[in-house]
Amino acid sequence: MAGEAPAAAKYVAIITDGNGRWAQARGLPHAEGHRAGADVVKARLRDAVDFGVRELTVYSFSTENWSRPVEEVSALMRMFSERIIGETPELKEEGVRMRFLGRREGVAPDLLEQMDWAEAETAANDRLTFYIAFNYGGRAEVVDAARRFTGTTEEEFRALLYAPEMHDPDLVIRTSGEQRLSNYLLWQSAYSELVFRDELWPDFTREAFRASLDEFTTRQRRFGGR
Repeated sequence: MAGEAPAAAKYVAIITDGNGRWAQARGLPHAEGHRAGADVVKARLRDAVDFGVRELTVYSFSTENWSRPVEEVSALMRMFSERIIGETPELKEEGVRMRFLGRREGVAPDLLEQMDWAEAETAANDRLTFYIAFNYGGRAEVVDAARRFTGTTEEEFRALLYAPEMHDPDLVIRTSGEQRLSNYLLWQSAYSELVFRDELWPDFTREAFRASLDEFTTRQRRFGGR
């Protein structure tokens, strides 16, 4: 019923912001912040399973991130490759399905092969689907779908998105105190609830995740109605 407080969030998306500032505050290279952030992604993914989340989407690397210093981008690509190789077998055993959404252009062929391998290895899992937005931009996704669109309905348009089977997020969480979507899931988050946290991403704990989910249950979702 419109206006009812929602049940627990089953579909959650996170903007994992603040890795660079976390490293800078500690006098560390940005790469160390990204590694700490990746560790937290792994931990919060397991928490999501515990909390009954069915889909978790994480903003890993945006189309705009290519403009960062070459050294930082190279370090991110190496880390991304290492994490796929090292963690996919674990996630397979834990029942997590992996899906990547974003543009393929500009991504190294060996990394694309690793992404395809991870998806294939975990394709049969159904405990939680872990969507990784990599080389992703919300506007790019809409433009790419629009180029191929010949239909008339929202359902037909949705079928052309990067991961058309993904549910619209019930909840979008952003860390680091920033309060914007930053070109993230613009189509899918039209009616998502938004929670902004002050913690930098590497400091986002299990308790902070639980508090974000709890805040969602206090919201009144109307979807344009009363």
